[in-house]
Amino acid sequence: MPNRRKFLAQALLAGAGLGLPLRQVNAGASDASFAGALLSGVQRDSPEARLIGIYRAIAAGDSASLDLAHALVRDMPRFQLGQLVYGDLLLTRSGKLNGFSSAADITPTHGKSLQLLHEEAWRRLQWLRETPEPGLIPRQLVRLASNVRHLIAVDASHSRVYVFMNTSAGLELIRSFYASIGQGGFDKQVEGDLRTPLGVYFITSRLEEIQLQEIYGIGALPLNYPNEHDRRLGRTGSGIWLHGVPRTGYARSPYSTEGCVALANDDMAYLMHTLQLRRTPVIIANELHWVHPDEQATERNALDAVLSTWRQAHARGDIDTLSALQTPDYNARTTQPAPRQASATAAAQTGIKEVRAQAQAQAQWRNVSVFRWKHQGDVAIVNYTTVSASSRARSIDRRQYWSQDDGHWRLFFDGMV
Repeated sequence: MPNRRKFLAQALLAGAGLGLPLRQVNAGASDASFAGALLSGVQRDSPEARLIGIYRAIAAGDSASLDLAHALVRDMPRFQLGQLVYGDLLLTRSGKLNGFSSAADITPTHGKSLQLLHEEAWRRLQWLRETPEPGLIPRQLVRLASNVRHLIAVDASHSRVYVFMNTSAGLELIRSFYASIGQGGFDKQVEGDLRTPLGVYFITSRLEEIQLQEIYGIGALPLNYPNEHDRRLGRTGSGIWLHGVPRTGYARSPYSTEGCVALANDDMAYLMHTLQLRRTPVIIANELHWVHPDEQATERNALDAVLSTWRQAHARGDIDTLSALQTPDYNARTTQPAPRQASATAAAQTGIKEVRAQAQAQAQWRNVSVFRWKHQGDVAIVNYTTVSASSRARSIDRRQYWSQDDGHWRLFFDGMV
């Protein structure tokens, strides 16, 4: 294992070569241009921004790096990674960055803890090369309704949480946070596997600090895992949250939770204060891929056509069309793999009863959001609001899950949120 000095040297070399989203870091660039370009989505005075500023100062040979590090650990004494960098700078206060490799290796007793801090440091530095360019969106987003104020995207393999604001001009990246995920990695399958699930989820409620154990920090935002797609695949488990960290520390190592996504308490406080319940989507991917909204036009139009057909059939009570658009296991709500041999006619009965039970046909769909998930199947998740024909004051938020098999979209769940 490399010693602390050698790691710092490697980190500095990496920091010197890390690129901006749109242009290279210039050692002579002003603090303002650095903060504005390099730290898109990160508050300038946040501990992470200050840490990256220290790395940049060292890479530029700026002797102020030691003062910056001292100020960081003074203000944030529980930020262990900041303490590590400050300690290494004290060991090399002469300012000479060569010769780190001559230092003695650390003792095995502290090896594991230091390795975890190394991993955290690399995740934070790697993010500088991975920030999406303005105007790009997560590939899983097809359409976002105007009543949804924010979207969260979690890049599990890179320990990163992105917060987007929904504006009239499209999604705008407003925050980006380091985060920890499950000890077992990601792609949760069964209860107790200590993995973070992958999929499109929604914040269901808010848990304040007084309701939680110390390990969850200042609060939590539970997610709707398992969702209907997870249930259909037989996935089990529960209690997947976005939450904070114990007050004894500032952050946790990249793989350290029981399956949740853990953020620093100040970052979590921002999410607790900002995000809507029930409406805020949380996309958790093993690796996020960014696209321009125009690239989604083809699948957006295809899904719009399917949804329009279903909506019109539902409004007029067209049982045959509804039956053709539903899967055999429509609204089965089972935790076991779906029985594919059931007849389409029998499977449509749940939907038929729902149509006939409604006193009035739903006249309008509003606030339609559409997401697409292609891991272990091809699924579309649709959030929408129905407004009855007789009373515009009565509205119901609902959610659908569609699967694409053999080129055809079919509905396997439709229910209230």
